Amino acid sequence: MENVYQYFKRDISWLSFNYRVLMEAENESLPVYERIKFLSIYSSNLEEFYEIRVAEHRGVIMKKNYTEESTEEAEETLAAITREVNWQQQEYKRVFREVVAELKRQHIHLYLDSQPEPFHEAFVQNFFNEEVFPFLAPVMIQKDDIRTFIRDRRLYLVIRMTKKRHTQDAALTIGQPPYQYALMKIPYSKVPRFIELPSHDGEYYIMFIDDIIRANLSSIFPGYDIDSCYNIKISRDADIYLEDETSSSIVENIRKKLKKRKIGALSRFMYDMSMPDDFVDFLCKAFNIAEEDLVKGGRYHNLQDLAKLPNPRGKELERQVPSPMRVPFLDEMGSMFRAVKKRDVFLHFPYQSFDYLIRLLMEAAFDPKVDEIKITQYRVAENSAVINTLISAAQNGKKVTVFVELKARFDEENNMSAAERMMQAGIRIIYSIPGLKVHAKVAVILRKDADDGRKRKDIAYLSTGNFNEKTARIYSDMALLTCNEALVQDINKVFAVLEGRLSNPTFSHLLVARFNMVPELERMIEREIEHVRQGRRGRIVLKMNGLHDKHMIDCLYHASECGVEIDLIVRGICCLVPNQPYSQHIRITRIVDMFLEHARVWYFYNDGQEDLYLTSADWMRRNLNRRIETAFPILDPDIKQQIIDILQIQLKDNVKACWIDEHLKNIPKVDYHPEKVCAQLAIYEYIKSRNTK
Repeated sequence: MENVYQYFKRDISWLSFNYRVLMEAENESLPVYERIKFLSIYSSNLEEFYEIRVAEHRGVIMKKNYTEESTEEAEETLAAITREVNWQQQEYKRVFREVVAELKRQHIHLYLDSQPEPFHEAFVQNFFNEEVFPFLAPVMIQKDDIRTFIRDRRLYLVIRMTKKRHTQDAALTIGQPPYQYALMKIPYSKVPRFIELPSHDGEYYIMFIDDIIRANLSSIFPGYDIDSCYNIKISRDADIYLEDETSSSIVENIRKKLKKRKIGALSRFMYDMSMPDDFVDFLCKAFNIAEEDLVKGGRYHNLQDLAKLPNPRGKELERQVPSPMRVPFLDEMGSMFRAVKKRDVFLHFPYQSFDYLIRLLMEAAFDPKVDEIKITQYRVAENSAVINTLISAAQNGKKVTVFVELKARFDEENNMSAAERMMQAGIRIIYSIPGLKVHAKVAVILRKDADDGRKRKDIAYLSTGNFNEKTARIYSDMALLTCNEALVQDINKVFAVLEGRLSNPTFSHLLVARFNMVPELERMIEREIEHVRQGRRGRIVLKMNGLHDKHMIDCLYHASECGVEIDLIVRGICCLVPNQPYSQHIRITRIVDMFLEHARVWYFYNDGQEDLYLTSADWMRRNLNRRIETAFPILDPDIKQQIIDILQIQLKDNVKACWIDEHLKNIPKVDYHPEKVCAQLAIYEYIKSRNTK
């Protein structure tokens, strides 16, 4: 029987998410520098999208990557991506102009498309001569004679010019073309992208370094008349493909691949959409750029740099993010071990302080009853306090084992550096498993019971997010601290798998990808269907970052057809199509706000018994089939109710939440609920109110 189910294309769905980010930049109710932050995030997201996803499709077409996708499918997908991105770039340009206008209303002038005012001309010229000119190295573009390499993630100016009149006539008489072209990289490490100019009559002024260079082109090319000048940039394939991967070779293989990342295949050539066609044609021929690689942009590229836009007026133009709260119970108990021994502890970052994890590890480092610490590391923070405490533990004679995932994209070098530091301190490092990524966020502290040294009272830490104190300030994640013996035993089995001591484990509570996760999810979905068949309620709420696995989507479609009520809270990719006959009981919510929604939560009503899991896993094919992920049940009734309450708050959000409709449009939920509910602020107040009880 033919499958009538439909699915959104993964990459077009992701672009829908990124457009939702742009919608926040358009939101006039936000302080202007919060809107600027979302412009920056949108650009950063799109850069990585071209480096990874678009590059993968290009690889299929060029026969460099071998996936399930055919050449025809890759070409079709790339065409759809280009259409959507070109439209979004027009929207981005419009929103950017609106934000610049708002800056001006706040007495901050960001020069655009214009020469500096007369009262700034001397400053701009002096700044250029003293701070910029020494770092410029223009190169003439000669498409048939000189080959020039363009770096990814770097900004360039391309300049079209003609020889001064007294030399041009001679050139024309011998048949040489009137135009000559130059390429010039904009300094990125020696000079900031934005320069604050002297204030004037109570007004503040900021200028792109790009425009400071443009204003002084005549001094760079004194023998030429400048015809025009435009920004360009390229994106290159930044993914790392490991062939014949083995445990012994993986470190060296990644080192080699990282060196080649800078010279990866072209995945995007972005240019100013106002550039004349003949100028574009010349560049395509000179740099061997295919038409399908062209992406229209605005006057300025690399606008993720907007995150560094100076704010001369300070906090009044920024959104004030609530400070992480303390947990009274943990502070009153003093010892983290004593607190967790008494009861399970739930932490919700960044609403609550990440310092409690550091405290736990530090206490383990110095507690004489602690024998060993085991922990996974996926994305390591720079100058990580987590790593420092683990090193302290090793130096205090504790046995410390750290599984370091080297294949964490864009964090490979940082993870390798942290691993080397830990090895030097005597920590046992286990590197990536061939063919898999380890994405689970778990730790276990093996400890003798303080009251009876003959017994053990091990402590487990399980989380939806990384052991990374920097991302914990902006990513919304959930974590559980527990002494539950069954959970601890399951986590020890996970580490036994990572250490190569166990190949076919059985778990009593944990769901672990590639072992029992998918079968258990299928069972719980089928159980909800059975409840409906028996005339009872079937209800599922799933919160995750991405939903792509077609088999799991089919399970949800089938559950909807059987009458199970399903709410999905999906921030990013969502390939499930709502509002179809087979999905009429499924609603999809997307929330984009001041914190990045990163926690994954699975709720199954189970005829009122309410099963609840926190997890590191999204329902992507890679997570369920090519990674080690964990999902852990919440067994404490009070913690379970807290998380259910938080889910309900998010489902009621009608300020920052959108529905995803059958056309992948983000439909604001403005009229969904009579009371205005901004989930992240409401969750903060909810947790705060519990602290006062």
